[in-house]
Amino acid sequence: MRANRCVRVCARLILLVIVTATALLAPPPPLFAAGAPPADADPPVTVPAIGRAWPVGSRPRVLRGWEPPATAYGPGHRGVDLAAPAGTPVRAVARGRVAFAGRVAGRGVVSVDLTGTGDPPLRTTYEPVTAAVEEGEEVEPGEVIGTVDASGSHCTATCVHWGLRRGEGYLNPLSLLPPWLLHRGPSRLLPLA
Repeated sequence: MRANRCVRVCARLILLVIVTATALLAPPPPLFAAGAPPADADPPVTVPAIGRAWPVGSRPRVLRGWEPPATAYGPGHRGVDLAAPAGTPVRAVARGRVAFAGRVAGRGVVSVDLTGTGDPPLRTTYEPVTAAVEEGEEVEPGEVIGTVDASGSHCTATCVHWGLRRGEGYLNPLSLLPPWLLHRGPSRLLPLA
């Protein structure tokens, strides 16, 4: 009787170890549907994972993900909204040149053309932001380009709308981030029993 109980306990422990190892080694689930480039894109649109920093914080909460429109003027969400209180430093995600720093429709906007990403280059946009840079200025990954404005956000809470474009086409800005940066999270200790 005691031997049977020991076998059952050992089997449960082995199963627990297998399930835990499988969960820890499995790739993390996506934050949301990555979306696809426009069906008529020729050549196909690719986004290199050249980002080296999040625009705000070290791993901000995504309030709303990228939702590509079905048509050029259709509904959708042409960027991602990242939770950030007013005054939070906004950083360049990758190396580039400031293409615009100013106000558009009453909102502060900073746009950065990313270095070495083709012609036309990939362009990141950040709003609402009070710019700390000027048009034509070179920026490095992680360099502060402005601060989050207290007003002008389209989110219910203060946020930064982070966008990505190539020419007239909108792309998923999270695709700029390599997996080690995108999915990095705190370590988790799991119970053995």
